[in-house]
Amino acid sequence: QGVPKPFTEVIKANIGDAHAMGQKPITFLRQVTALCLCPELLTQPSIPEDAKDRARRLLAACGGQSAGSYSASPGIELVRRDVARFLQRRDGVPAEPQDIFLATGASDAIVSILKLLVSGEGPSRTGVLVPVPQYPLYSAALAELSAVQLDYYLDEERCWALDLAELRRALAEGRRHCCPRVLCIINPGNPTGQVQSRQCIEDVIKFAFEEKLFLMADEVYQDNIYAEGLAFHSFKKVLFEMGPPYSEEVELASFHSVSKGFMGECGFRSGFVEVVNMDPEVQQELTKLVSVRLCPPVPGQILLDAVVDPPQPGDPSYELFM
Repeated sequence: QGVPKPFTEVIKANIGDAHAMGQKPITFLRQVTALCLCPELLTQPSIPEDAKDRARRLLAACGGQSAGSYSASPGIELVRRDVARFLQRRDGVPAEPQDIFLATGASDAIVSILKLLVSGEGPSRTGVLVPVPQYPLYSAALAELSAVQLDYYLDEERCWALDLAELRRALAEGRRHCCPRVLCIINPGNPTGQVQSRQCIEDVIKFAFEEKLFLMADEVYQDNIYAEGLAFHSFKKVLFEMGPPYSEEVELASFHSVSKGFMGECGFRSGFVEVVNMDPEVQQELTKLVSVRLCPPVPGQILLDAVVDPPQPGDPSYELFM
């Protein structure tokens, strides 16, 4: 309307959509995906052999050797094995393909886990502790599932640090009117950008253990660590390094995605959840739950495989990939 403003431009910071903001796609990821979607490209001499080998391997794992077929509901078995190997390299802790569920982005996996955990009526209704500020997926999903959202506030004065006393306050308050069962952690933070220290993660795990809370660790920004002296520690790695009783009893679901970091492939809608220490009968129910939506998009699963198993030194694509 021509009203003067004290600024000259607007920076859109509402969602982490890297490619929409001009980030360029990674050649290897797109080549593998393109080869699987259009196998006649396998004859093209311009495409490196390692990308072709990867595409052949993935197509062989698809029904009818086609990316147009359904996969198993938790995802292509081959891709789940590659994700398990990726997690093992990252954490130095064993990972099992049967504990990994591929999904339509991390968002879909988060909603599936929340569906699994929400139950009860009135005072027995599931309460879920979520950080504030938070990624609005949580408040929206909890409203949709009629769960009880229990806010805990991050400390802005300390770079949005997580404060244990604040967690205890939110839990005690929640117990007055619902049954808190779940603690959601976003690390690195979204939208706050903080990176949790190892000590903080240990404290949170001890808190979850003492209060019998299911831990949900949203770790989709793990490739976006820029500040000097900071490092990403996965909840699973810290949990296992703490040893028993924590490593044997704390129930954890951790999430990752191809939408963020150097990949930025939001539109492919691909991610996964790994569950740790989940009761086998409950895990069977999770398998049933994800089977309702048949399977995650197969092109997204293919791209995820290229992300978790990138070109290695000596491969034709390695130099360009790096």
